[in-house]
Amino acid sequence: MKTVKRIRISTLVMVLGLLVSFNGMAQQDASAIPSYKKFPNVPPFKLLLTDSVTTLTKENLSKKKPTMIMLFSPDCDHCKHETEELIKRIDDFNNVQIIMATPMAFDKMKEYYNHYGLSKYKNIKMGKDSNFMLPVFFNIRSFPFLAFYNKKQELISVFEGSMPMDKILEELKK
Repeated sequence: MKTVKRIRISTLVMVLGLLVSFNGMAQQDASAIPSYKKFPNVPPFKLLLTDSVTTLTKENLSKKKPTMIMLFSPDCDHCKHETEELIKRIDDFNNVQIIMATPMAFDKMKEYYNHYGLSKYKNIKMGKDSNFMLPVFFNIRSFPFLAFYNKKQELISVFEGSMPMDKILEELKK
């Protein structure tokens, strides 16, 4: 009789242990999903623009144009190359809002902005993500990081690394 009771108690303890384990894994898996997948719209960012006074937020974006968010580092060679390629094809991006954001030092961002003459392009806005919101939201591991949104500010896709301009334009048409 005692043996049967011990087996039942042992079985109950094992089943409860498995349930607790599975529950913990389920919670861990849910938290591993990047925010951009949970909330597939333009995130509520706040960027300090290169004039060091003006801020740019999601609310400032036009709802009549697609948006490309490029997270970059001023020291990243791939980011520099992507920017150079973008400038070469800037006429193809006339109807696209381009947001270039960096969590890196403001003075480095400003040098980058001036070096590439980005003030000439009305559809490019560059700012510092002082709150480090975007890298966390997108769970990025490397620069450049590109996020594409349609006119309704709904996520089309994301991409880590350099991407050919033709592919970028294809994504923005979706």
